[in-house]
Amino acid sequence: MKPIWIVDDDQSIRFVLEKALLREELPTRSFTNPREVLQALDSASDDEGPQILVSDIRMPGGSGLDLLAKVKERLPGLPVIIMTAFSDLDSAVSAFQGGAFEYLPKPFDLPKAIELIRRAVEESQREEVAEERLVATPEMLGQAPAMQDVFRAIGRLSQSNVTVMITGESGSGKELVARALHKHSPRANGPFVAINTAAIPKDLLESELFGHERGAFTGAQTMRRGRFEQAEGGTLFLDEIGDMPFDLQTRLLRVLSDGHFYRVGGHNAVKANVRVIAATHQDLEQRVKDGAFREDLFHRLNVIRLRLPALRERREDVFMLARHFLQQSAQQLGVEPKRISDAALSRLSTFAFPGNVRQLENICHWLTVMAPAQLIEPKDLPPEVMAGSTAEAPAATSRPSAPLPDAAAAGGGGDARHDAPLAATGSVAGGVATPAAGTWESALEAEAHALLASGRHDVWEVLTRRFESRLILTALQNTLGRRIEAAHKLGIGRNTITRKIQELGLE
Repeated sequence: MKPIWIVDDDQSIRFVLEKALLREELPTRSFTNPREVLQALDSASDDEGPQILVSDIRMPGGSGLDLLAKVKERLPGLPVIIMTAFSDLDSAVSAFQGGAFEYLPKPFDLPKAIELIRRAVEESQREEVAEERLVATPEMLGQAPAMQDVFRAIGRLSQSNVTVMITGESGSGKELVARALHKHSPRANGPFVAINTAAIPKDLLESELFGHERGAFTGAQTMRRGRFEQAEGGTLFLDEIGDMPFDLQTRLLRVLSDGHFYRVGGHNAVKANVRVIAATHQDLEQRVKDGAFREDLFHRLNVIRLRLPALRERREDVFMLARHFLQQSAQQLGVEPKRISDAALSRLSTFAFPGNVRQLENICHWLTVMAPAQLIEPKDLPPEVMAGSTAEAPAATSRPSAPLPDAAAAGGGGDARHDAPLAATGSVAGGVATPAAGTWESALEAEAHALLASGRHDVWEVLTRRFESRLILTALQNTLGRRIEAAHKLGIGRNTITRKIQELGLE
């Protein structure tokens, strides 16, 4: 990980932060004034630059706010935390307009300061992952007529800032289409900010969208910019808009109507120069009839509608997508790409794919890990594919890999027996595979029965190690090896994941 840069003319502040961050295994680099920081930025390579910048606001030889402006010109995505005495809070708050991540009032509580710095580090790493995926992602893949219609629509909208509604089933790649609309729009140089309105609790969603002022509610110790402000000059993607709470729909309508909004607890209107792209898998017309979605907001969002086809409607694309995802999975895992036979592809193309392109991506990842030979044959396909047909099949819930992000969603230590994944391929006892009953829990139960029947006395340890190993490895694959982000997604501490990796021999 790149170091955290600390800028403060007070040696005691630098010393305290350096030691506290060192205990957290976070590297640091310290400076006494803004001039030193700018000189270091000029000479630093991409790998030597800061992960985040923590700067005092008043220093001999320059202001932290001036430094913020100059750093943001060079590294617009770098989180910057401004340290300030209470008498400088007004000027610190104004730093948010210049893009500060947060401010830290002096004298500060050290654990809270470290928590804030860690949050900034995690945000920085999420942005790096998103940027890497965006750079690595090819143009959307698809030869089917339905996808060609989508490509043509994106082309027609390339010079427009009009509001767009994207509809389609879950896993069909709606966010990738939104990113393509942004990439080919006049706002391409601005930020692309995505938020899933269904994934955030109702009482937090308003603050997440519009931000809040200090003291707006319990726990709001600082002012925070919401997603609308973060997307200034760019595009805001509102995923699963059909699940937005009714009272927030009114606030969103007001922003779309007059271009202004208020932070939670705020009294001054903030102008929103943002293009909104919404997406849903639901029937919004029916939601309007049911009284769950405002009709006026529906018409405001539904200026241009793009319908993304389900994968079963574009079966001719399964071949190229499968080969693409096999290449992608091999690259992520650092192994030789596997080939898939025409017979296996034909069988795969008859599957209903209730999880759409995301499910195909996961199946290819599963095959990269589990297929015994370099050439994938029909017998190597996962159970849900072998059991499925052109009819609707149950969603795959028992592969060893967790769902990966929509990379190209619309196209674009122990012996081997003990480390075998608890997957829908069934249990492994004495080297003999037994079919699973359909879920990973039933496979686990069958494996436990087999191990207990064998007379072993370490069944708990064996199965726990395998479960933890698979869970951690999948999370690390999902985050491209970033441990802090993997721990965050798993809901465990950074120290815990580091210890488990060592204990399980996963280095």
